[in-house]
Amino acid sequence: MLIQEVILENFMSYEYARVPFGSGVNVICGPNGSGKSSLLLAISVALGQSYTERSRKLSDLIRWGKDQARITLILNNSKRGDNRPVPKYNKDQIFLTRVLRRDGIYWSELDNKAAAKNDVDRLLSRFGVDPDNILIIMHQNMVEQFTILSVQEKLRMLEAAVGLEAYRENVLQAQKKLTRTLSQEESMSKLLESAEQTLKYWREQYDKFQEKKQLVTKRRFLERELAWAEVSRRETAFKELETDRRKEEDTLHQIEREIATENANLLTQQNQRNKLKDEWKTLFDERLSLEREHAANESTTSLYEQLLRETSALETSNQNGEVPSLSRSTLNDHALPAQLKLLKSGNLRELIQNSNLHRPKLDAGIAANQAKTGSLEEQREKVDNQVLDIRIGLALLQYRKEGAIAKIGSLGKELKNAKGRLDDAISKAEQMGPRVAVLKDTSEILDEMRVTEGHLAALANISEDIERMYESYSKLYLELKEKAQLVAENREKALEEVKTRMQAWRTVIQSLLDRANLEYQKILTQTQAVGEVRLVNGHDIEAAGLEIQVGFKGGKPVPLDGYTQSGGERTTATMSFLLALQHHVRSPFRAVDEYDVHMDPKNRELIAKVLISTVKDADAQYIIITPSQITFAKEEVGIITVQNVEGKSIIREVA
Repeated sequence: MLIQEVILENFMSYEYARVPFGSGVNVICGPNGSGKSSLLLAISVALGQSYTERSRKLSDLIRWGKDQARITLILNNSKRGDNRPVPKYNKDQIFLTRVLRRDGIYWSELDNKAAAKNDVDRLLSRFGVDPDNILIIMHQNMVEQFTILSVQEKLRMLEAAVGLEAYRENVLQAQKKLTRTLSQEESMSKLLESAEQTLKYWREQYDKFQEKKQLVTKRRFLERELAWAEVSRRETAFKELETDRRKEEDTLHQIEREIATENANLLTQQNQRNKLKDEWKTLFDERLSLEREHAANESTTSLYEQLLRETSALETSNQNGEVPSLSRSTLNDHALPAQLKLLKSGNLRELIQNSNLHRPKLDAGIAANQAKTGSLEEQREKVDNQVLDIRIGLALLQYRKEGAIAKIGSLGKELKNAKGRLDDAISKAEQMGPRVAVLKDTSEILDEMRVTEGHLAALANISEDIERMYESYSKLYLELKEKAQLVAENREKALEEVKTRMQAWRTVIQSLLDRANLEYQKILTQTQAVGEVRLVNGHDIEAAGLEIQVGFKGGKPVPLDGYTQSGGERTTATMSFLLALQHHVRSPFRAVDEYDVHMDPKNRELIAKVLISTVKDADAQYIIITPSQITFAKEEVGIITVQNVEGKSIIREVA
């Protein structure tokens, strides 16, 4: 039991009334216009039901001629076991009051202290009451209105009535989270796409910057290579000069050796010439001697012949008695030994003969001497020529020696200058960096440098800030990519969470409807009807709905709506469904206003019995407003009658 008593002051037709309620079914009956529905409206206003505030101004509910109305509900806070429903109030009763003023100012009070609506809502939630759920409090015509609600609205009311809103809320929260995640993913995708485009631009610029850096590095290397190429060139020139000097020195040494050799040859030839000269002199003296001897032989022979003639003539004269006279020239030209004068002609002939015999020997000796002298002169001429050649060769060698010495001196100066230039080139090259192997000549390096400079000129506007910008956007892109990955993971998690929560929601709803469907069919059977309660569009929580089907008089079950069934059929089906839910509705308080208006007497009585039986088993407090108490006259229920006497509603409790 929730409400022990309702106290009304200046509310509609009530001036002052105290209405006690008991547990189980409380039937409020009375004629039309007596104030039955006003009593349920008062309870709704006190509970803070928003439906009433949407339907009319609360100030219109104040009794005519009064400035203020009060509705007080005495709520049962007695212990259930060891705990009270609202532990904050350590007492059995809590007074909930709603004050309405004519000037439009309304407020609530808890135990005579002003309370905010949130405080009232929290209090009622502790009792498990949702006054806005029409399955808990049904005013006049709400049964009819329930039938025309959409299947989605019916399902939401059902969830609220049985306390399953948390499942839907979990799904909706997961879907909101998924929606936010999808929105984040879309935004992140756009950001990532924009960042990727921006990064692409900066990557192109960065690639150009890297190309520029490589070109700068290449230019430096080429400058370094050129410097060391110059060193190599100067080293080559220096080595060539050294080689030339060594060659010249070798040539000089060779010339000096040749000069020494020629001098030795000259000395040898000179000695040979002197020897030949001495031999020629000897031969010359020998020839002179032979010539003298030959001349002497001829002269002696001639003299001997003259003497022989004269001797012969003398001998002839002597024989004739004449004395010959010797030639004066013979006597003057030849100094003959005295003994020759005594020679006889026979001896002269022998001497002439001997002289003639000796003359060939002398001629042969002279001829041999002449031959030797000719040969010797030829040798002397040959030696003289050789000496001349040697002297000429020595002169040439001396000239070459002087040229070699001069060349060596010149090369020495050139080497000194080349060494200086080489040292300068090495110093400059070392400033460029360590030595590199040079595989190209200077012209090739210069051509490559010109090409490199041309490429660098094309990249002149590429600054070093590009590297910083690229790194910055790369970092940003990676961060966005990580966030996008995280968002994608969150999306998958959110999808899984939606799926899990959706499955949990569908499971509990389907389980509830399966049990309610059995009760619903059982109750309809008593009214000779068939029907079914089922979940439609269960795959989509927003489109999901509760479909109530019913078929009367052997008809096939069709969806319950405001057009297919009659008023009594709609009411019977709706009440059958509500009664089927009684064991599942968590609220300890329920009310329905004039549900049986369109029912036939049989169904009215049947539904009343089922209602009383169901509420008794559910241990709930039920307020039923009906024009007639006949249906409940024989049942164990609390009956309260309302009458209007001279404009005032009077409450009377029937024992």
